[in-house]
Amino acid sequence: MAATGPIGHDDIDALVMRLRLGTEASELHGSLCGYLAGGARPQGGDVLAALQLDGEATDPTDEDLALLQRLTRQCERELADSELGFEPLLPDDDRPLLERAEAVVDWCRGFLGGFGLAGTAAHASLSEEAQEILRDFGTIAASSFDFNNEDEDEDALIEVQEFVRVGALLLHAECNRHDPASSGSVH
Repeated sequence: MAATGPIGHDDIDALVMRLRLGTEASELHGSLCGYLAGGARPQGGDVLAALQLDGEATDPTDEDLALLQRLTRQCERELADSELGFEPLLPDDDRPLLERAEAVVDWCRGFLGGFGLAGTAAHASLSEEAQEILRDFGTIAASSFDFNNEDEDEDALIEVQEFVRVGALLLHAECNRHDPASSGSVH
């Protein structure tokens, strides 16, 4: 992993394995994005404490903590990007369809958990559209997939991923309106 390049799914997966976090890489990214979209910021930069994640085997090294801080900054930038460049970190498109679909489920589950951990201050005044997105994320998070036609299923997964991407951006924009550091908006 390049110390200056964007952090990818494989980087997070390696971190999750090293720290034995008991979660999937997509779920960790979703949790962090939900936490940030909900208007919260990790106190003292401690992402694992903010997301209530503890490793089973080992304490994070300085390198692990630096990676988590870089990931937080990356998520903050991407969620606030006026060009709407945010993407949920999911397995690459060359991975099996079922693996990618399960990662979307994990990401949504994580997002909802992180959003809930962010607190209720900004959530009390969510628009009906934002509330509906959260309900839809809940439906996705509770889904299991049955694939019949690979081309149609691939297209459906792409549509779900795009919905999740745009939904996360909208929720971030609504919950971070009051924050002058968040300059991005979704129209």
